[in-house]
Amino acid sequence: MAETRTKAAALRHALAEGCVTAPFVYDAIQAKLAEAAGLSAVYMTGFGTAASRGFPDMGLLTMTEMVEAVRTIADSTILPAICDADTGYGNPLNVQRTVREYERAGAAALHLEDQVWPKRCGFFEGKEVIPLEDHAQKIRSACDARSDSDFVVIARTDALQTHGWDEVEKRARAYRDAGADLIFADGLKSDADLDTYCERLAGLPLVFNGVFGVPDDLAARGIQLVLNGATFTASIGAARDAMQKLAAGQPVHRPEDGEALGKLLEQLGVAELFELSGRYK
Repeated sequence: MAETRTKAAALRHALAEGCVTAPFVYDAIQAKLAEAAGLSAVYMTGFGTAASRGFPDMGLLTMTEMVEAVRTIADSTILPAICDADTGYGNPLNVQRTVREYERAGAAALHLEDQVWPKRCGFFEGKEVIPLEDHAQKIRSACDARSDSDFVVIARTDALQTHGWDEVEKRARAYRDAGADLIFADGLKSDADLDTYCERLAGLPLVFNGVFGVPDDLAARGIQLVLNGATFTASIGAARDAMQKLAAGQPVHRPEDGEALGKLLEQLGVAELFELSGRYK
């Protein structure tokens, strides 16, 4: 019998085949929509996970709450889930528990950032970073903690805002040497930042956080993983517009909404559950 490929192995295979796009998701419905669309991975956004609980992304959720979100998303889809793990929630020993909990919850990958706790969203002002060697030890610890050797460890640095590009490059190469599978410099805000990122970190397997748009030529520039936030902002914008129309007494329903609901029910497996329930009458 052929060995079943784990989600982590599937993610590694996809990364080896080319640039992987993973949309931001924070719940099971979004993960199922990504699967139905034919995408090859999803990204459990820390920003969205915090926002879904009514908080800004400023280190206000615990590791337990994040693991709960990982499990919900991973259980809902066959796609590999790449998950935000903030700073790892402590020192290298805490990081090892975080990796084990994320693995058990079904994550295929996580990223660990080098911010001081409590962290802030990568695009917020006022971030601080821990010493380079301290985070390198966290990355070593995370790699050692894996029970599945295919589980992907991503090292994120937030040093651009605090220290500039020389420090970003120094940290990125040190984290790669510590065992990180992918390197993620956050806080890029312009095409010029992206150009510098790809030039300064050439030769490293890079992650791009596409919050402010995603260019077409990323694979050719060395980007292996794109975290695409457009679906997240689009869904929030659509919900906001609908709520405002409702509050203003305007019609919200559209002719195509019935079809969309039907497709969602199909993706949720309603027909299969009806069939299954009929066996026990």
